[in-house]
Amino acid sequence: MHLKSTGLSVNRASIAHKIRYAARNPRRIAPYARRTARDAWLRLKHRDHVAYYRAVMASDTSRDPDAAVGSASHARWLALGEMQFAYLKEHGLRAEHRMLDIGCGNLRAGWRFIDHLAPGGYYGIDISPDILISAKKTLVTYKLQDKLPHLTLTRDLTFDFLPDAHFDVVHAHSVFSHSPLSVIEECLGNVGRILAPGGFFDFTFDRTEGHEHHVLREDFYYRTETLVALAERHGLRARFQEDWEKLPHGQSKLRVSAG
Repeated sequence: MHLKSTGLSVNRASIAHKIRYAARNPRRIAPYARRTARDAWLRLKHRDHVAYYRAVMASDTSRDPDAAVGSASHARWLALGEMQFAYLKEHGLRAEHRMLDIGCGNLRAGWRFIDHLAPGGYYGIDISPDILISAKKTLVTYKLQDKLPHLTLTRDLTFDFLPDAHFDVVHAHSVFSHSPLSVIEECLGNVGRILAPGGFFDFTFDRTEGHEHHVLREDFYYRTETLVALAERHGLRARFQEDWEKLPHGQSKLRVSAG
C-alpha cells in the first residue's frame, strides 16, 4: 500500500504531539486555542454529534463558506473540486448516472457534477442549512439552475426519504473525516438499499495506522481495516483506492459496492 506520509501512526490527540506541533507551528496556537474553546462550549450545548457539527458549520460558514468546507482559498476550493470531479469521471461517473452527494457543502465539486450530469441527476444532502444557502449561491454563480439539482437538508444518514436502488453513484468527500463511528455505521447500514445494481459508493477518510483517535469532536482518524470490516458487516465490499493516494490530498479513499 502506498503511504502518503510517515505520519500515519501519529496520535494527534496526544499531549506530546500537541506540544511538538505547537513548537513547530507557533502561529497556529491561537487559532487552535479558539477552536478548543468553541469545542468546549458547543459540546455543552449540543450533546449529539449532528447538532454539534451543525453548529460548527454555522460558525465557520458565517466567516467563509470556502474555508468551512476545508479550502484555505478560493483557488484551493476550485482545485479540490476539480480533483474530485476528474477522479470520479475517470473512475466511472457517466452523464446519464443518478448521483447522491453526501455532505455536498457549498458545491465545491458539486457544481461540476451538476454540469456533467443530465438535468435532475444530482442529489446533494448536508446537515448544515447555512452551507446549503451558500450552495444555492454557487448554482447561481455557475448558471446551473436549468440542471434542476436537488439540495436537501438532512439530520441523519438513514436515507429513509430516498427510493430503493436509485443511485448509480454515491459520494462522500470529507464527511467521515468529521464523523464518529456510529454515524459511519448508520451510513453503511443504509447505503446498500439506495444503490442501483452495479452502483458504487466512494468516500474519503482520515487514515491512521496507529491508534484510532479524534481531535476535539471535529476530526476523526480511522484504520482502513476498521472501515472495510464495517462495510462487510453490512454486506458490502470495500476496496482501497490506491491511485487516489498519488493525488495532492491528505485523505484516503474507499470504494464500496454491493456484496
